[in-house]
Amino acid sequence: MTFSDVVEGIKSLSNDEKHEIHLLLQQYLREERRDEMYANAQSSQIEQQKGELKFSSDIKELRQLIED
Repeated sequence: MTFSDVVEGIKSLSNDEKHEIHLLLQQYLREERRDEMYANAQSSQIEQQKGELKFSSDIKELRQLIED
């Protein structure tokens, strides 16, 4: 099944069914984003435990860290 097949299939649905698809897609996207954020948080925790993260309140130092 191709993307265009899915799009054509959705076109033939009723308005209520399209609305349900819309709600499901929003939920799936939220869940994927939540999973991505969780993975990033875990990765950051590991970096912090290894001492690989650097913090600073000095704007010049922050710019330098970004450029490195």
